[in-house]
Amino acid sequence: MNQPVLWDELTWEQLTALREQGMNLVILPVGATEQHGLHLPVGVDTFSAIAVAHGVSAQTGIPVLPALPYGCSLGHSKKWAGTVSLRPETLATLVLEIAEWVYSAGFSRLLLLNGHVTNWAPLRCGLENVRHTYPDLRIALRSLWEISPRIHEFYHQDAANFHANCAETSVMLALRPDLVQMDKAMDEPDRSASCFFAYTVNHESVHGAVGSPSKGDRAFGEQILQLCIDELSTQLKKALTEGTPLEELPPPAMH
Repeated sequence: MNQPVLWDELTWEQLTALREQGMNLVILPVGATEQHGLHLPVGVDTFSAIAVAHGVSAQTGIPVLPALPYGCSLGHSKKWAGTVSLRPETLATLVLEIAEWVYSAGFSRLLLLNGHVTNWAPLRCGLENVRHTYPDLRIALRSLWEISPRIHEFYHQDAANFHANCAETSVMLALRPDLVQMDKAMDEPDRSASCFFAYTVNHESVHGAVGSPSKGDRAFGEQILQLCIDELSTQLKKALTEGTPLEELPPPAMH
């Protein structure tokens, strides 16, 4: 199996050679540091984003930037120790400033690979700022559970507002079983499903989890990860040469 191409392990000369050989896309994994119930470590979202990014890189040769281990986790409140959150505007600014240096290095396509639900809005704002500031830099945002409809179903099967649930527990059992305390997994229903307003997790969950982590299974986690890697690799192989919708219009008919 090929090894992932990691930005921080390369010299400037090697990165320049990658670009000159035609590689124009870079992946930025974005995770979070936040409580994940009684049974999972606070780095779940970062571990999962890195694992998928590295797996995709091994299949495609697309370089992966060092992951952002902090995200927008304000919704987890300060009830439970471990959460370290950025403000949404801070995360959006980080995206813009990182994109500046990716673009200046000669790379013209950037994927924000998101591992945490409430990172999405700040990352989307970052995307808008990048797209406006660097019109020649093509930027995309994908969350792990958005990669395909089947993956979305896997993540949401036990809770629409999932957190430390069956899927995330299964992924961690596949990645870092040494960090999972299954004897402490506490199932909790998705109490926010019928709510009109948005509530922080400490108003929705007793122990910090939403879903059925007790059903976590290593084989299921391996299936989720492999599907994420395979599906995203296929998409990115096409994205490497994707033109704008107008560029891809068929040529006008000759009269």
